Amino acid sequence: MAAFYGQRFLSRLQACQPSCLRQAFLTSAPVDCKQVLGRNEPRKKRWKEKKLKDRWNSQDLNSSWEERLSSVATPLCGLPYEEQLKVKYEKLKSILQNLATHLKELGADRLKITQMPDGICCSLKPVIPSPIVNGYRNKSTFSVNHGPDRNPKTVGMYVGTGKGRNIVCVRTNHLLNMPQSHLQVAQYYEEFLRQSPLDPCLLFHMGGHWRELIVRTNRKGDKMAIITFHPQHLNPEDVSLQKGLVKDFFTRGPGAVCGLTSLYFQESTMTSCSHEQSPYQLLSGEPHIFEELLGLKFRISPDAFFQVNTAGAEVLYKTIGEMSRADKDTVLLDICCGTGAIGLSLADQVSRVIGVELVEQAIEDAKWNAAFNGISNCEFHNGKAEAVLPQLLMSWSETRPLTAVVNPSRAGLHYRVVRAIRNCEAIRRLVYVSCKPEGEAMRNFLEFCCPPDSGKKLRGEAFAPVLAVPVDLFPHTSHCELVLLLAR
Repeated sequence: MAAFYGQRFLSRLQACQPSCLRQAFLTSAPVDCKQVLGRNEPRKKRWKEKKLKDRWNSQDLNSSWEERLSSVATPLCGLPYEEQLKVKYEKLKSILQNLATHLKELGADRLKITQMPDGICCSLKPVIPSPIVNGYRNKSTFSVNHGPDRNPKTVGMYVGTGKGRNIVCVRTNHLLNMPQSHLQVAQYYEEFLRQSPLDPCLLFHMGGHWRELIVRTNRKGDKMAIITFHPQHLNPEDVSLQKGLVKDFFTRGPGAVCGLTSLYFQESTMTSCSHEQSPYQLLSGEPHIFEELLGLKFRISPDAFFQVNTAGAEVLYKTIGEMSRADKDTVLLDICCGTGAIGLSLADQVSRVIGVELVEQAIEDAKWNAAFNGISNCEFHNGKAEAVLPQLLMSWSETRPLTAVVNPSRAGLHYRVVRAIRNCEAIRRLVYVSCKPEGEAMRNFLEFCCPPDSGKKLRGEAFAPVLAVPVDLFPHTSHCELVLLLAR
């Protein structure tokens, strides 16, 4: 069996160019916002897609597979870090210029938010750098598919598109943002798959069983691995046998060198399953890993959200606290709160924290985190924000100032969440955190800042952009967290 296990190291990627910005196509915004952001979108989108396809085809002829993966996963890795920050600053400046233009077209120019130099809608601070530049990721997701050598049991990340039928799974050893501990677990998972008689599940309808691997770590070096498996038509006894083989491999076999703190197994019958849809089964080790952040201890479950760059998250949360200007008379509303990190880190500054989160496990973690850290002024609500928040704010009667912090996924906030915040006059300051402000977040910005419109039930006073502070949590990539303060 030892013949299956050996180190594989790929060459380091050379200079890459940042990817082009794409204009989001909005599907759930009010009509006026769609019209402003979606003008001539089909023609522009086709032109951009053709340009990207042409660039992809030229890369096929001149680049190695590792270079192609790096151009997608870490497109700025060929630039010195100081230059990366300049690229991100210019990108965000362009986004804020677009926001100013769109707001003016919607009639919000009377709010005097488009008079800043360079045509941006508010003051933009320099990008705050990440304290750690290389190997900073605390969570990595690895796919299983055909590698460059056509071996279907290759563990890595995708290059190509499903529509173009040119997907290749490339190992990630050369990516600068990947820690060695994650790469080691991925390597041994691949070795396990290659000695397993069961096929990988590349597409659900085509059969196969072994799917993706998720690795989570903390700064102490604890490691959690989550293996996804499609049972297909296997009976429970056969699935149990596979779980036993995985456990033996990573606890007593060659994979034991990974030193996993937690090993989970999930039987998945769809592309992505939550714990409620398909429970995570603990095969060995501890049910959680823990992380210390800003003097607090946080419990992390398999599917709970936690910022991917822990050291960068500390900088981000301090920035949010400064921009919120929350004090002992303030109630802080933490929307999309995950494990409660933002609210709990600011709890000692405010009178009360109210968190809302969809993932049930994350809410359980948030409650545990509050209790463990002795924080008693926080409450957390589980459910869709668009269902929980309107009910919460509809009956709001407190006279204390209410400040909202939102940190949604790239899909942005549901329109009902925006409407509830907009129509709650008690909310005077809103801190919006987005890693993709040119996407669906742009729709939210327009909904918060456009003139009142009773037809769209946006009756409350409009917010206005006041300050934008970028925090880099993703060195070597084109992404950056933008913290945008909106006030009224």
